[in-house]
Amino acid sequence: MGVKATLEVVPFSVSVSFMKRREDPMYAIIEDSGRQYRVEEGQMLYTEKHPQETGEKISFDRVLMVGNGEEILVGRPYLSGAVVHATVMEQVRGPKIHVIKFKPRKNYRRKIGHRQYYSALRIDQIVCP
Repeated sequence: MGVKATLEVVPFSVSVSFMKRREDPMYAIIEDSGRQYRVEEGQMLYTEKHPQETGEKISFDRVLMVGNGEEILVGRPYLSGAVVHATVMEQVRGPKIHVIKFKPRKNYRRKIGHRQYYSALRIDQIVCP
């Protein structure tokens, strides 16, 4: 009634192309409107609304860090000479947030809604010093 288990040893091989390290893209950490964002070239980024129109260029000079996988440059607090260039793709609004205020036994009920404005940015280039 016992079950007999057999263990078979299978040779394991790894292809050389799998072991090659892929090229890490250059990335930067920027500060905008009191928030920090990790960005790469070609990435879409949604930030607080900027006054630029759709299609206009925008530059971020508050770059905290730039890295490419092998070396990392860290600013104290910002990197001098480092700039991130982006293009404003569109101005959008976020989902509706409902704010409800309620006090029991006082017949006090308030319901208001809010939709935040955002700018959709495409990161074009990261310039490192």
